[in-house]
Amino acid sequence: MHNKFDIAYLRMAKEWAKLSYCQRKQVGALIVKDRMIISDGYNGTPSGAENCCEDEDGKTHWYVLHAEANAILKLAASTQSAKGATLYLTLSPCKECSKLILQAGIKRLVFIDRYSDTEGLNFLQNADVEIIQVEEDFLK
Repeated sequence: MHNKFDIAYLRMAKEWAKLSYCQRKQVGALIVKDRMIISDGYNGTPSGAENCCEDEDGKTHWYVLHAEANAILKLAASTQSAKGATLYLTLSPCKECSKLILQAGIKRLVFIDRYSDTEGLNFLQNADVEIIQVEEDFLK
């Protein structure tokens, strides 16, 4: 079950998503531990790469990093740890990012929209990560 902090952090993740240069889908992520935001991210190209996520056909470039991967990688460059943290996402994670989430020690995932491929969610659920979907209506 979600709480008032979940709603507030998801609202912030939605704002973070707006920073993305991606046209097809903008995704935001926050990692929170002990009610403190320890990392953030949005989907986009790696540092130093051109800020263009899609090719001329509208397909996402293979090198675009997902929001949660960016947030986890940002933590890797800091002194913080995601062990026991909550990840707030505007879109549920793909299979690749689910592995990163589990390996980072994140214990709780709160998201808004469900990604078409739910294998990542199933993987995390089987690994005892608490998963909560919050409907968009709660964020208004």
